[in-house]
Amino acid sequence: MSTIAFLGLGVMGGPMAGHLARAGHHVTGYNRTPAKANEWKASLANEGIDVATAETPQEAVADKDVVLACLGNDQDVESVLLGDGGALAAMRTGATFIDHTTVSPALARRIAEECDRLGLHAVDAPVSGGQAGAENGKLAIMCGGSDEAMNAATPVMEAFAARIVHIGGPGAGQACKAVNQVCIAGVLAGLSEGVRLAQATGVDTDKVLEAISGGAAQSWQMENRWKTMVQGEFDFGFAIDWMRKDLAIALGEAKAESLSLPVAALVDQFYAQVQSAGGARQDTSALIRHLPETK
Repeated sequence: MSTIAFLGLGVMGGPMAGHLARAGHHVTGYNRTPAKANEWKASLANEGIDVATAETPQEAVADKDVVLACLGNDQDVESVLLGDGGALAAMRTGATFIDHTTVSPALARRIAEECDRLGLHAVDAPVSGGQAGAENGKLAIMCGGSDEAMNAATPVMEAFAARIVHIGGPGAGQACKAVNQVCIAGVLAGLSEGVRLAQATGVDTDKVLEAISGGAAQSWQMENRWKTMVQGEFDFGFAIDWMRKDLAIALGEAKAESLSLPVAALVDQFYAQVQSAGGARQDTSALIRHLPETK
């Protein structure tokens, strides 16, 4: 079993770090809000599992075999990892760094270059599956990095993964995540309009779901979010704030390649409307709120 540090113990990182501890790894957790780290440790203690917490990222990563991170955005990752006082510089030579944060491909490549300079292995490994996937240990993980880095990282990630795919070199995992978010945005836009149309026509929405979820319209979003969208329940899952951050990355990548993504850009505008109406921390399925309810 490996000695592991996990940086970022939020709704995704906390469950992922917990699965590592349950798998028998020796895990030290760090969170910028210490109370969150203490809650994480206490929750695992209730299961009879002993984990450690650290007051700083540097303390957490010292002498660990593997360091994982699930932070917020590019700026958060840079502030925690890079520079003379960053966590990467405090890692031991030969260790492996796995970044599960969704960041720009450019930052992922920069991190890989820094890790190479420091004698570390690096994998950019954003995830899909949301809070439920993290809690159930069934995340889809899209990875960028060298074959050697993947060989070191894969046995660790298996503790919370349903699928691990090595996409390519540094930054490739983050490029794949941008594609993932664009696809989800389009599906949710169509699903939102479908739910509102069903409500407007007065048909039994449960029967509509039963009928169309068995055909070509079926999707994960339909299976898991249709009923809660109908009921107006959005206090769970992946927050709109984070989706807009991810879509900004995707739209930025598209612009750099002189590519237009009109649907993704329009959905991002719809999300901005919901965000400004108080839905910033609601699940991405709250996109339906930009469409008025029918009488």
